Amino acid sequence: MILASGGASAATSALIDNDPWWLTALKVIIVFAFLMLSTLFMIWAERRVIGRMQQRPGPNRAGKFGLLQSLMDGIKLPLKEDIIPRGVDKVLFIIAPALASIPAFVSFAIIPWGPTVSIAGHHTPLQLANLPVAVLLVLAMSSMGVYGIVLAGWSSTSPYALLGGLRSSAQVISYEIAMGLSFVPVFLYAGSLSTAQIVHAQANGATFKWFGAVLHYPSWFAILLLPSFVIYIITMVGETNRLPFDLPEGEGELVAGYHTEYSSLKFALFYLAEYVNMTTVAALATTLFLGGWHAVWPISVWSGANHGWWPVLWFLVKVGALLFFFIWLRGSLPRIRYDQLMAFGWKILIPAALAWTLLIATLRVYRRQGGGAVVYIIGGLVIAGVLVWLFATDLTAERRAEQRAAAEAEFTGKIGETFPVPPMDLPHYHGIAAEGAVLGELASAGRDTRQATVSEVTGA
Repeated sequence: MILASGGASAATSALIDNDPWWLTALKVIIVFAFLMLSTLFMIWAERRVIGRMQQRPGPNRAGKFGLLQSLMDGIKLPLKEDIIPRGVDKVLFIIAPALASIPAFVSFAIIPWGPTVSIAGHHTPLQLANLPVAVLLVLAMSSMGVYGIVLAGWSSTSPYALLGGLRSSAQVISYEIAMGLSFVPVFLYAGSLSTAQIVHAQANGATFKWFGAVLHYPSWFAILLLPSFVIYIITMVGETNRLPFDLPEGEGELVAGYHTEYSSLKFALFYLAEYVNMTTVAALATTLFLGGWHAVWPISVWSGANHGWWPVLWFLVKVGALLFFFIWLRGSLPRIRYDQLMAFGWKILIPAALAWTLLIATLRVYRRQGGGAVVYIIGGLVIAGVLVWLFATDLTAERRAEQRAAAEAEFTGKIGETFPVPPMDLPHYHGIAAEGAVLGELASAGRDTRQATVSEVTGA
């Protein structure tokens, strides 16, 4: 009843609204410090993990295990010479890094990272702001962040930077549509756009008895709405311009993309924005699909697992696992082509997200009108049938491609038999036959064959 009426969200909003100014300032400092420290740790962890994947040590000089390497780099970058190329639009060139980094920090304000706790005698939820349309704020901020990238490419008056900015704008448009559609089933199940209420909606699933024990069905939306979770995981990688979707900064064809002309602190801000965005989208995935700060089973069996400060640990563990997923992708997958990126977004992700959203909306209306669970079974069988059909179609296409390749190879072999081609590794290509003929002539003439061999073979 509390979730249906929105009472839990209203109570959380009331607590946040009644916070004194110093408590709000403390939360702002904590969020800012967490995002900065997570950036330093992520850069170090990425270098170390990918180093291990590539059988090399990674940073190991600055501090124990190289832990201070990211901090040293962060100190070094602002101290380097700040170069502004001639002919750039200086106003936009300077504003662009701030436009890219500030929205990444703002988006984390709506993430609940713990339950209501007592701080200096004040009961307050561990969340900076609980808006009725909190998730829409994240979408708005991600749309604002791309302005920084586009303006960086435009103001640099460089073809590489401009292409990188255009790629980023097209990529965000295509992948943000699929991301927004992946949120809709979550809203339908939770009955709210508030992140606090979405977390509460994943607290406990429906109960059932097993050998006399009362258990709960899975309540995480990552399980109940698995296609939405998969679509979001893919789109969050595209939104953050990370491998294999880092086409806006493709080194192979764009040098460094939209920030080619940047240096010193301005370049560091783009770097910071990327890693803060990674933490923000990972925290949003935890909030919307992985139960938020609630403990995983079997830790949740402990009565105190979801009270006090323990939930902050569960939240950090889930976010850390998703951040490791970013690193694993970068170390495992190659960059795809730009046409493949756009085709995947528009032809696969968006249609799949639309179809899944319509299916969930139909099921929710059916259930609200008193429908039974039979429709879920039928829907599951239909989805399973479609997946099997897609798998069979793909397998058939692969077999046809193999048969076609075999037929082409056989045809090429027949052509080779009809029109013989001389082997390209004959002895005379290496001077062996010519050397033998020359030596024979010289021997018959009575000349020194050793000196002639050197002359023929080396050209001396």
